[in-house]
Order: sequence, then C-alpha cells, then structure tokens
Amino acid sequence: MTTADFETQAQRLSTVQIARLLGSGLLAFGVFLSGFVISEPAPYELIMVVQIAIWFLLGLRLSRTVCLLLALLLVFNIGGLFSITVMKDMSGAPMYFAVSIFLALSSVFYAAIIEDDPARFELIFRVWVVAAIITAILGILGYFNAFPGSHVFTRYDRAMGAFQDPNVFGPFLVAPILYMLYRLLTGRILMAPLLIAGILVLVLGVFLSFSRAAWGLLFFSGIALVIVMLLKERTTTFRLKILTISAIAALALILALVIALQIPQISDLFTNRARLVQEYDGARLGRFERHKIGFLMAMERPLGLGPMAFGKIYGEDEHNIWLKSLTTYGWLGAVTYQIMIWSTIWMGFRYLLRERPWQPYLMIAWVMILGHALIGNVIDTDHWRHFYLLLGLLWGCYALEHRYMRRQRAEAAMVTSGAA
Repeated sequence: MTTADFETQAQRLSTVQIARLLGSGLLAFGVFLSGFVISEPAPYELIMVVQIAIWFLLGLRLSRTVCLLLALLLVFNIGGLFSITVMKDMSGAPMYFAVSIFLALSSVFYAAIIEDDPARFELIFRVWVVAAIITAILGILGYFNAFPGSHVFTRYDRAMGAFQDPNVFGPFLVAPILYMLYRLLTGRILMAPLLIAGILVLVLGVFLSFSRAAWGLLFFSGIALVIVMLLKERTTTFRLKILTISAIAALALILALVIALQIPQISDLFTNRARLVQEYDGARLGRFERHKIGFLMAMERPLGLGPMAFGKIYGEDEHNIWLKSLTTYGWLGAVTYQIMIWSTIWMGFRYLLRERPWQPYLMIAWVMILGHALIGNVIDTDHWRHFYLLLGLLWGCYALEHRYMRRQRAEAAMVTSGAA
C-alpha cells in the first residue's frame, strides 16, 4: 500500500469519526429537547425527524430484533388510522397520528442507534439528567413564583416545568433519578454530594408536580431498582453498601418532605392530592366510572372511536392507557399494544441479571417500563416522548443481547468444528 493510499484511508477514517461525532451531538440535542414539550409539534419532533432521516440515509441498519419492534408499532398505528374512518369530526386526528407515527419511529431509531454503539447509553442518560434538572428547576421556580411570569411553568398550582401537563413532567424526571441513584450506589464516594444534590432537585420537582402517578412511579421504581441491584450483586459487602446508602437516601427524602410540608401552600395541596381516590375519580361519571363505560363501549366498536373522541363525549379523556389503546387504535391496536408491552417486560425479565456492559441501563429502562405499565391504569401514556425513548433503549438492549448470543453460538460452533 502506497503513502497516498494510507493518506486516503486516514482521511476516510477522519471523515467517519467526524460524522459520528456530529451524529452523537445531534442525538444529545434531540434527547435534551425531550424535556421541553410545551406544544405539539415541539422542537423535539422537528430535530428528531431530521436526524432520523439523516442517520438512516447514512446507513443506520435495523436488525431483526429492531424490525420486530418496528412491525409491532406499525400495526399499532395502522389500527389507529382505521379508527379515523368512523369519525364524524376529524379535526386534530391527522396531527394526532402524525405524532403517534413519529414517536413510533423515534423508538425504533433509539433501538437502532443503541445497537449500533452501546456507548451512547451513557450520553443519552447524562443529557437526560441535564434536561431533567433544568426543567425541574423551572417547575420549582414557577411553583414558588420566583420571578415575573414564572407561573407559565405551573398549572392548577402544580409544577409542570417546560411541559404541557404536570402528569407528564413528574414521570419524565424519574428515569434520571434512577440513573443518579444507580451511580450513587455503585460509584465513587467523591461524586456522592453532586449526585445527592441532583436527586434532591428532581425529587422536589416530582413532589411539586403533585401527580399521584409520578409519586407512585418514583416510589415503585426506586424500590424495584434497589431490589434488582441486590439480586444482581453477589457479595455481602456490596449488598450491605446498597442497603445502607438506600436507607440514608430514604431518610434524607423523608426529612426533606417533612421540611417541605411546613410550608402551608405545599401542605394544603399535598393533603388534598395525597388522597388515594379523589372526588373526580369516584364520583358519578368520574374517572373509574368512565373506565367501565369506555371498556363496554369499546367492545362494540372494533375500529375504536378515533383520537380525542372519548373526551369530546364525556368531557374528560380516558386516563387509562389500556382503554386509550381501544378507543383510539381499535381492537387491532389494543391487542398489538398488549403484545408489545408484555413481551417487552417478559424479555427484560429474562435478560435482567445477565452480566453485560449495558446491564445497568437495561435495569433502569425495564423498571421504568414496568412502572409505566402499572400507572397506565390511571393515566394515559400514549404521547409521552420519554416513554418511547425508554421503549427504544430497552429494545436496543434486546438487540445487543441477541447479537451477543449469536456470536457466542458461532464461536462455540467454531470450537466444536475445530476439535472435530
């Protein structure tokens, strides 16, 4: 090979490295914007649409595992498109399904980008933490009316940050909390003060959202992550460390809660929101009554009602993802959604304790998806950007696992054939 050939190859490598660096920067920017969704379509959609197109045009590939996720999401959305045919008033329906299809593609994109380079996990979670802290601070400042106009970051006297709804804002902060909790439990002691400060800011944001779904998600996922880590770690010393730090963190959060409740503004709203069943839940035609009516109605409508049609009939949306999948995506979409969610959870359960470089991220994403499936009984997670991000990250882990197992089988076959 001549000197010119070496120079040409070096230039090509340099171009590829620059392209991947720019691609990672664009990916980080997209994840960052997921914390700022004040309207639809949001800047997040615009940036992600552009970079999804660029990445796939430049050769990002879909493995069989990621293609399975794509197929499930496409069938789910096809069910939704069928529901448009039964609508009398189609206003808003095209935009609704444009966002639904985009979010489906974003999930597939995240799965493919993770399979292409698992090192992107760390980039995604670090940027997510930054976005979460900024939007949490906005929500906290808005709640206390810290500056003129800060009320735009609240709704119904509840913090919502740079989101449309406190019930989306709160759950968005939970995955970054789990990531920092994992780093706190497994990382260096020197990083502990910074991690604790970040966790306290985000937990305060979740608390001031006064979203019972967010509170439940944080409580469940925090305990679930600690349990999974105790099962993963084999040494008694490390398990004792996890239990000790977890106990100290829990006491610190309880102390912070007690201090916060000394503020009358917080105490009054907390007392009201902490009730398990609110008046609008159990009242006639309340949330739970609408669930019953909606499921009975959906059994007679194979194609569903169409997007937002249920809310126009009863004055309130479904507030239940399983009912939402029936009314908005029809029987086809609802069955596909059930298959997708429960197969995702089952595969994660199978791979959860396998020692892999991506295991920490798999644990966090799996706990979060399971938590979202649980809170989906009382809230609609259909257009939550971070939910589709988590779904993509989890399927990216599955694609990595399947590739790893294929490689192991191929190596074993080579060893066997060589011995023969």
